[in-house]
Amino acid sequence: MREEIRNLLATLTSVTIAVTSAACNTASNENDPFSKVISRDGTAIAYEKIGSGPPLIFISGAICHRKFQPIIDDVKILSKAFTVYNYDRRGRGDSGDAETYSIQSEIEDIEALIDSAGGSAYIYGHSSGAILALEATLVIPNKVKKVYIYDPPYVSNEKEYQEYQLTKERIKSLLDSGKNSNAIREFLVSIGMPRIFTFFLPLTPGWKRTVQLAPTLLYDITLTENPVPTERLAKIKVPICVAYGEESPKELRIVSSLLNQTIQGSELQGFPKQDHMVNTKILLPKMIQYFNL
Repeated sequence: MREEIRNLLATLTSVTIAVTSAACNTASNENDPFSKVISRDGTAIAYEKIGSGPPLIFISGAICHRKFQPIIDDVKILSKAFTVYNYDRRGRGDSGDAETYSIQSEIEDIEALIDSAGGSAYIYGHSSGAILALEATLVIPNKVKKVYIYDPPYVSNEKEYQEYQLTKERIKSLLDSGKNSNAIREFLVSIGMPRIFTFFLPLTPGWKRTVQLAPTLLYDITLTENPVPTERLAKIKVPICVAYGEESPKELRIVSSLLNQTIQGSELQGFPKQDHMVNTKILLPKMIQYFNL
């Protein structure tokens, strides 16, 4: 089978699993208490602390928050080795938001969580959360012990960049028109979901919750819309492991390799038979080994 076809199938499979799981599964323990930290701009960030090991800030990707079942499942596995800070990124779930978005504000959210964890922590970032982890490491390196990222989705070439800009404009237009449901569907199509499949998502039990996250799509696009900023990221001194799924789209593998070449002393790990929705049970032993726990 040609590599392009394998990549397409991997993308379709991972996206379908992610969104179907997110939309169809409501979180268990809906009434569980949660804590909040106050970020520098006054925004309240909701989080739960699970486990008893060293603190790990878990940064999730697009259209996710801490009560989505896939996130709950990942945290359950990670908490076997870490005290996991599972939080709602701003604009999601029980966290607040500001009138305007900036990457710096999300970094300040992470810093507030790290401060609540004692002033230093490990970071694990998945997908767009991986890029946010890199940005935080640049700004607050003295508070980050080590970083583990998986499938950071920077754009990998000029064609992809141009296509992504068109997607951004379409999503922004839909959001400005109040068509949040359509904006979510447009985003999912842009990352590989068949458009016909998206018409069935509103029939699933958790769709309304998913649609509430639509405004944050532009946050993730802001994080991921550009090529790897090699000049800035070359300044990172904190130990970083860049991991990728060997069944993930080719573009993600290219980006991971470039990051490894860019960040001095970084480690590159490929996971056979894994796509963008990595099995955290397979990931955890590698994380433990890299963090020297």
